[in-house]
Amino acid sequence: MPVFEYKALDRRGRKKTGIIDGESLVFARTKLREKGIYPTTMVEVGSEGSGGGNGSDSSLAGRFLFGRISNGELAMVTRQLATLLSAGFPLISAVSSLVVQTRSKPLKKVLSKIKGSIEEGKSFAESLAMYPSLFSAIYVNMIRAGESSGTLELVLERLADITEKREETKKKIQSALAYPLLMALVGSLVLLFLLAYIVPGIISIFSDMNQTLPGPTLFLIAISSFLKRFWWVVILVPVVCGVALYVMAKNERGAYLIDKFLFLTPKLGDLLKKISAARFSRILSSLLANGVPMMTALSISRATAGNRVISAIISRVSRQVEQGGELGVSLGAERVFPTLAVEMIKIGEKSGQLERMLEKTADLYEREVEGSVTTMTALLEPLIILVMGVVVGFIVLSVCLPIFEMNQLVK
Repeated sequence: MPVFEYKALDRRGRKKTGIIDGESLVFARTKLREKGIYPTTMVEVGSEGSGGGNGSDSSLAGRFLFGRISNGELAMVTRQLATLLSAGFPLISAVSSLVVQTRSKPLKKVLSKIKGSIEEGKSFAESLAMYPSLFSAIYVNMIRAGESSGTLELVLERLADITEKREETKKKIQSALAYPLLMALVGSLVLLFLLAYIVPGIISIFSDMNQTLPGPTLFLIAISSFLKRFWWVVILVPVVCGVALYVMAKNERGAYLIDKFLFLTPKLGDLLKKISAARFSRILSSLLANGVPMMTALSISRATAGNRVISAIISRVSRQVEQGGELGVSLGAERVFPTLAVEMIKIGEKSGQLERMLEKTADLYEREVEGSVTTMTALLEPLIILVMGVVVGFIVLSVCLPIFEMNQLVK
């Protein structure tokens, strides 16, 4: 059903804006007038393509650029929908209530389109699948499993928990890294300014004296001269490297090599393995607990892994499980996931409580990731200060050494 965005006046002449669905523009105008709202302009947001999911998503893609839907908004709507369904609201009534309550215009438009799709006879999962850029494969498949099993409100609660937990972890990592990265950036800019503009003025005094200068001072002069003439190189090189990495990451082979290199990096590699173990365990646990078959759950986990190396491992493990192998044994043979995670999965398989052990594994490694990030950032701050102190100390020493030598000559 088409959705229209309108600007209107109410009976008191106050301006109103919003969206409304209707079979046609005339029908939508009539609905508004019945509510005492008189539209001045109405524009159709988009119409559902006959080609299925991808068509609708692409028709709204350009509009999403003007207002992205955050994971926080998605988690809140999911939680509200679960609450309404638990209170006995029919699905269409619950979605209609969310359309009225939601303040985000992009999300309001999507919910209106989903409501219209359900009214036309599509299932909730099929309606969500029209927007793959917003609703992931795990989200859609869990909804489909909830609809078929009659536990949709429980599945929505679970999805809200997963989305909120992921967003919370992401924000913790970002906030923990923000201060050290800001320190490193500001410190680098200050040192660049010192070496390119302040130091040359001081060093020129010694150069004019035709005196043999110490090695550290000569080295500082060379660095300062280079930065003064080619300061743009220092800025250009990181930009070029960043663009090269971006282009490389867009290529499947290049992205795989980047992910593999990161896994081999000391400390960072261990952290990434823990993040991957937590993500894989959380997704697989949620899917299996909601009745999704093992092979389908592994396929979704592979698609949502967020890491090419892990995706390739899950793909190989899936083939072995399909041939009758055990999940824990197959994961252990890859030697990428932490040993404890593999052992917990093996115990879950043997005890018949795989979903529960996967959930415990996810909880364990999510806590470990938070602890590791906190430790790494705590070490980063003094390390940055130490590096800056060493560089500033070298500059001071290089400037002071000629002064000490001149002082000795005078004596």
